[in-house]
Amino acid sequence: MHTPWQRNTVLFLSGQALSLFGTMVVQFAIMWHITLSSRSGAMMTVFTVVGLLPMFFISPFAGVWADRFNRKYIINIADGSVAFVSLLAAVCIMAGVDNIIGILLLCSMIRSLGQGVQMPAVGAFIPDIVPPERLLRINGIQSSIQSFITLAAPAVSGAMMTFAPLETLFFLDVVTAAIGIGIVLFLVKTPEKKKPLTPDATAQKGVAYFRDFKNGMRYIGQHGYILRIIILEAIFLFFFAPAAFLTPLQVARTFGDEVWRLSAIEIVFSAGVIAGGLLIGIWGGFKNRIYTMTLSSALCGLLTVGLGLAPDFLLYLVIMAVLGISLPLYNAPAMTLLQTTVDAAFMGRVLSVFTMVASTMMPLGMVVFGPLADTVSIEPLLIGTGVVVALLCIPMAGSRTLREAGKMSSA
Repeated sequence: MHTPWQRNTVLFLSGQALSLFGTMVVQFAIMWHITLSSRSGAMMTVFTVVGLLPMFFISPFAGVWADRFNRKYIINIADGSVAFVSLLAAVCIMAGVDNIIGILLLCSMIRSLGQGVQMPAVGAFIPDIVPPERLLRINGIQSSIQSFITLAAPAVSGAMMTFAPLETLFFLDVVTAAIGIGIVLFLVKTPEKKKPLTPDATAQKGVAYFRDFKNGMRYIGQHGYILRIIILEAIFLFFFAPAAFLTPLQVARTFGDEVWRLSAIEIVFSAGVIAGGLLIGIWGGFKNRIYTMTLSSALCGLLTVGLGLAPDFLLYLVIMAVLGISLPLYNAPAMTLLQTTVDAAFMGRVLSVFTMVASTMMPLGMVVFGPLADTVSIEPLLIGTGVVVALLCIPMAGSRTLREAGKMSSA
């Protein structure tokens, strides 16, 4: 008797959500502790780099591992490794180790490695337990869950830091990870079938990871729609960077630097993303996934332009909320399209490339647009980048290759 897919999915998402919550609480605590202790922009740059580069470099290997080995075990090993590092960090802090910032930076680096391994494995594992026709809704629901956690974690982290020592938050991460791992390991059932080996893995079951990754890249190149989706994702995220990172600075300069204003834009955007995830989960989008992504690109671009033109703060908040709603209409269909069309033997490697792009393009955009924001006002940057994002709907809807892939994904 097979376990219903709904039960598997609820258990898996619950376990991942619980683990993610503990991870996010600690991540905010690390960031704030380094900020308050060092009060150094250079140190925050170091924190950003150690939290980004390891994920980028581990992703090619992570994709190969997700294709070669049991994805459920890969997810739990990554989760467990991060929890173990949190436990060691808590013990070091309790023991009175002097270089706490060094410990926190090392912890961030290993957490980045764990996330780089876990994300492709999660993306590749979900199609193993969810029917293809349900993937878009599940991805939408997962997006809402992640956004809710992103909304709640800073508040919980800030509250705990006011009355509990830093090591307590690390112990919280250990507990939530342990529960999440237990749920996924013992309660989530996967189909009893032998996982197919890729041709290259059959020829050599050793450690030819670079060759396996090269074959994954060749697979992407041979399937034009995958390459187009990844390229469009890269352009989208690069030019979306000002809307994602520079809006707090814009609000402080244009409307006032009160803390409640900065909190308000974060809250309405996160609430919008939650609503957008629920919307795509209930509605399901257009029958052709590409048309839903096209709609989202047009809306995100035009709304970003609106942020650059908004004459008052109330209208600004409304635009920010609708922007949040629009974003999952791009992310969820893009992930679903890949999950339903990519060969299972290459799923991990394709999603690892997708993860590399998703994790690096917005920070790369900030390398360009961040310094510009100190020489020109942010409003023209938002208007210009918003126009580029909106214009992406033309190659999306105009590409026959993408339209055919969108139809294939919906079949």
